[in-house]
Amino acid sequence: MSTLFIADTHLGGEHPAISRRFVEFIDNEAPTAEALYILGDLFEVWIGDDAVQDEHRAALQALRRLSDTGVPTYLLHGNRDFLLGQGFEALTGCQLIQEPVVIDLYGTRTLLLHGDTLCSDDVDYQKMRSQLRNPAWQQQFLSASIEQRLAIANQYRSESRSRIREKPDAIMDVNRDTVIETMRAHGVTRLIHGHTHRPAVHDLEIDGQPAQRIVLGDWYSQNSSLKCDASGCYLNHSNED
Repeated sequence: MSTLFIADTHLGGEHPAISRRFVEFIDNEAPTAEALYILGDLFEVWIGDDAVQDEHRAALQALRRLSDTGVPTYLLHGNRDFLLGQGFEALTGCQLIQEPVVIDLYGTRTLLLHGDTLCSDDVDYQKMRSQLRNPAWQQQFLSASIEQRLAIANQYRSESRSRIREKPDAIMDVNRDTVIETMRAHGVTRLIHGHTHRPAVHDLEIDGQPAQRIVLGDWYSQNSSLKCDASGCYLNHSNED
């Protein structure tokens, strides 16, 4: 048996092929796993459990089918779907988990994160993240109409894309010192995260001990997943349109 990890599928109407691949993955690969962890940004945008978009329904139904088979499915919030809540859990049978999460992965203490908190050099992003995760801001946002929420979300996405084009790549990647400090603080030798869309396995050394950081890729073109079992972890990604 194995445990599966994915992140950054960014499901939405703009990329229907991704949604189809996701449903195929959930129906064909995930049922053989002991558990599935989705490490954030399952959706391109999620404006509240009371505003499910039509383009999300196939994925929600697939997750419900997986839950009904008895495979536990866990989700971390990402920077695009941080408003997932109890309504989503009721629809899908999935369980939302709050980072940081430390699990025993076949005998190795493993830290799970979305990954955006590790990008500490991107000061502007961290300020925005603090605002969007503020309960008062979220309550105000959710009190707006669905049309207003969609407009706000689209504005944020447009502004985010503009800022990304202006920033050096290095700023949007993780900070090595932050990675080491975070792993040390949680007493782990393995970290799995997404967010940066840069799939890779990085070997580290923390306090003289070997450690590992595994980065999941996105599903825009990489179709990335990670399979872990008692023999180790295996990162899969392929370039697909």
